Amino acid sequence: MTVLKTSVIVLDCAEPEPLARFYAQLLGASAGPATDDGELFLVTGRAGPLLGVRRATPSWPLPEGSQEVHLRILVAQGALDEAEREAVALGARPVAAEEDGPRPDNRTTLRRYADPAGHAFVLAAVREDPARPAGGAQP
Repeated sequence: MTVLKTSVIVLDCAEPEPLARFYAQLLGASAGPATDDGELFLVTGRAGPLLGVRRATPSWPLPEGSQEVHLRILVAQGALDEAEREAVALGARPVAAEEDGPRPDNRTTLRRYADPAGHAFVLAAVREDPARPAGGAQP
């Protein structure tokens, strides 16, 4: 039998607390220090930890041209523009302004940003409700 586990992606940066607060606000979650680790802050939603942010130097971003892990934040198709406004208001910087998408306004359904510490993330439109678990049951 496999031991029950969970995982979380951890981003490194020089100032983890403000970055954890950024993602907590963006994801509608809370942020706080991890138990027994003053260098790690956890962003936690209703179902548990969503993301970790850890103090590390040297920190992000990596040198130009290196491969990066990025976050893909799923958003209902009709809410993509609103999610984009929220992200920018919280301090995200657009990385790619692509205007060749399938929408009537010619915008894409995938928008690229850098968070306040320079990590890459994407807002991606999905047809399903991103909060609904696979199988259709609501938590």
